[in-house]
Amino acid sequence: MKTLTINIPDSVELDEKDARMLLAVKLYEKSILSLGQAAEVAGYSKRTFMELLGDYDVSVFNYSANDLENDTINVQGHNH
Repeated sequence: MKTLTINIPDSVELDEKDARMLLAVKLYEKSILSLGQAAEVAGYSKRTFMELLGDYDVSVFNYSANDLENDTINVQGHNH
């Protein structure tokens, strides 16, 4: 795993655990990390990470609206 050092202003109330979670959530949301990888970065089990995603308004089903629409069209096409 890579190590990353980030300087954050003293005025920001953010500890390392919160920063790791925020980074993991965002990288998962953007499909850069898998669920397991994001959970590892955040320092949680997959199950706990999945439960915490809701606190960040991120769905465990990391599926874009475009993908959902395409799948819906494909399913409708197979039903005819």
